[in-house]
Amino acid sequence: MSDRVNASGWLLRLARRLLYLWVRTSVFPERPAELGLDPARPVCYVLQDRHLSNLLVLVEESRRAGLPRAEAPIARGRQRLPRSFFFLNRHRDLASGEHSALLTALVRETVGEPNGSRQAVEDVQLVPVLILWGRAPDKQQSILKALFSENWRPPGAWRQLLAIVLHGRNVLVRYSAPISLRRLIPAGVSEEHARRKLSRVLRVHFHRQRQMAIGPDLSHRNTQIGAVLAGEGVRAAIASEAATRHIPLAAARLKAADFALEIASDYSYGAVRALELFLSWLWPRLYDGIELHHFDLVTRIAPGHEIVYVPCHRSHVDYLLLSYLIHRNGLTPPHIAAGANLKLPIVGALLRRCGAFFLRRSLKGEPLYAAVFDEYLHLMLARGFPLEYFIEGGRSRSGRMLAPKAGILGMTVHSFIREHSRPLVFVPVYIGYEKLLEGRAYVGELAGKAKQRESLWGILKSIRRIKRVFGKVYVNIGEPLLLAGFLDAQHAGWREQGGDGSAAWSQTVTRRAAAELARRINDAAVLNPVNLIALTMLATPKHTADEHALLRMIEHYQALFEEASYAPTSIGCTLAARAIVAYGERLAIVERVADPLGDLFRVPATQAPLLAYFRNNVLHLFALPAIIACLLSHNRRLDDDSVLQAVRRIYGLMRAELFLRWPLEDLPAASEAVIRVLLARGLLHRPQASGDLAAAEPISQEFAELHLLGESIRPLLERHFLTLALLERHGSGQLTRQALEDSCHRLARRLSLLHDFNIPEFAEKATFAAFIARLIEAEFLCEDQRRLLHFDERLMAPLADSALVLSSSARQAIRRMASAGTEPAKLPLA
Repeated sequence: MSDRVNASGWLLRLARRLLYLWVRTSVFPERPAELGLDPARPVCYVLQDRHLSNLLVLVEESRRAGLPRAEAPIARGRQRLPRSFFFLNRHRDLASGEHSALLTALVRETVGEPNGSRQAVEDVQLVPVLILWGRAPDKQQSILKALFSENWRPPGAWRQLLAIVLHGRNVLVRYSAPISLRRLIPAGVSEEHARRKLSRVLRVHFHRQRQMAIGPDLSHRNTQIGAVLAGEGVRAAIASEAATRHIPLAAARLKAADFALEIASDYSYGAVRALELFLSWLWPRLYDGIELHHFDLVTRIAPGHEIVYVPCHRSHVDYLLLSYLIHRNGLTPPHIAAGANLKLPIVGALLRRCGAFFLRRSLKGEPLYAAVFDEYLHLMLARGFPLEYFIEGGRSRSGRMLAPKAGILGMTVHSFIREHSRPLVFVPVYIGYEKLLEGRAYVGELAGKAKQRESLWGILKSIRRIKRVFGKVYVNIGEPLLLAGFLDAQHAGWREQGGDGSAAWSQTVTRRAAAELARRINDAAVLNPVNLIALTMLATPKHTADEHALLRMIEHYQALFEEASYAPTSIGCTLAARAIVAYGERLAIVERVADPLGDLFRVPATQAPLLAYFRNNVLHLFALPAIIACLLSHNRRLDDDSVLQAVRRIYGLMRAELFLRWPLEDLPAASEAVIRVLLARGLLHRPQASGDLAAAEPISQEFAELHLLGESIRPLLERHFLTLALLERHGSGQLTRQALEDSCHRLARRLSLLHDFNIPEFAEKATFAAFIARLIEAEFLCEDQRRLLHFDERLMAPLADSALVLSSSARQAIRRMASAGTEPAKLPLA
């Protein structure tokens, strides 16, 4: 609406009466005399946003308070202005630069007064009036009311209408002390300068009043896009874009602005509060409970530190859950890097207003986009906003920690090197589930189906079909990583060498930081009942076990966790074995089969592929015990040196893939702790004559249990030896990385069809690709200029240990497949 309106007309009188059938206001100050208005001087009211509802409230409240009427004309010297109000913001675009006609007339009259007669015409008292519809989202218990409460974003007509409907009973009207127009505009200034000054003063005033009422402006879209475009790197990228594409500089800048709008969050506390209310309703209906561990670590370091949360990525629920817990524990929710695929109608807008900023999957081919994103990230870090992103890049389909991506992590390291006045700390977070909303989709993708488009909307739609709870969720804060200290240890001269993110040392440090964060996330694993059942049942023939054996195996795993602890930050399961089995029955992941000789438990056919996911969540916790169990169950007796040598060679490969915590020099002590537990529980013993380590007799229950303990790691060992067998068969310098990945994937699929390799993730191409990448990073493999892979006997040494840990049938199948894969028609060579 225009401020050129006859506010005393019958139509507006009718509108005001209709509005006040619903509206209830709180007016400050409560006594008009406190404003200190001079009755001898004219009054002009200033409203911030141009809405008819705001004007109607002003007119009615001024009448009720006995103040000068907003609809009355202003008589000032030769001037007679038709009304006593104007809107400061005439458009939602605050940079439009268009001023109210009344403001312009008042300024023109004041500037035009001769210096000697500035007192001849009455001064005008400007009275700013702040009107807020639903000003306290934190007090709201309604999702809609919280979502449409006041924020820093200028509302459109439809949003304002919703605000009236939802918050009409809770409207705040605050009159400010009058501002002298004549004192504000010094003599001798131009009309344009005076108009800009008056607008600026009024904007600052409203900003302070609004901040006092609803909190600080955290909206990047409103306040920080200009700062991003002004960054040195972005300005250089704009110039380069214009030169490369042969377009005007203004067009390149407009393109950069579009990229910034595409990326930037639009934080609204009202949206955060609305989401909190929704999630508070959802979690009890979806889960049995949420367990949060070690959050005090964050509470202690939050003051004075820039925090970057780096959780593992298992489900779309991850970022909703973590932000919810952070907010409920009194800290600011982080701004979250979300994939561009989540920019969906409604959902994308809500995520953006809850602090999500969007990142394309690839930055290749768009240097301007990369520069804008890099500057936006740096701006958030420099200004102290907490961040959250997933270093794995995407959700893990197998349940293991994926190989971390260096992209956004590298930008963070680069930003800190560039400006490090505020210390930055990474907070690793482990998130564990007992059931997954996306579980069926993951199994299908591992079996070769097309990847489903990642969609939060799809997840939310599935909530309607939930018929039972999904167990508990476990969130554990790992050991924080102070970036400055890590850089000091890795590259002492980083402060002097500046922030060149493309430097070789910077890229090396980023890769090491990624691996360290992955290890710390794994260190914070929480062992839950479903993990224990999965570890135990998937190792058994036909996924079936008698009750006594099932309870015994669960107790073995719990003893290993407690007595040969993996990491100080990991959390164990305190339930008794029998209670764990009963819990699994309730979640329908195991079912009881009555039998005259004793009850059996089996995994339903539909649940076995899903359980592999939860076994993999914690496989790293028991990798070392499983290797030792494999060695002794296949060889019956070995001396300590042979065990340690074999463990060392196998562990060297496994450490890279599972992000295991012990460096090789700490492996003997860790192995000895595991062996002590296995000896104490009767799974191993030391014959007095030799002192060697020995397994129990093959017909004994203890031998069967030792064998089952080793079976948990067998699929991973088989994948490793398949990769090494292919390399050995072809020889050094004969295969490219891509050819090796394709061959591993193809042969693993064939093995899984022909033999007992029927684990969903066994043939997952991404798993082989990650393993090969880790071999390259660990310098077991190296690529030449033709991208051919070279290796030496160090890599082949573990292959010799396959006879120690795998059955003869498994070894023969792997070697036969590796030999078949050498046929030229089937194997893409370099």
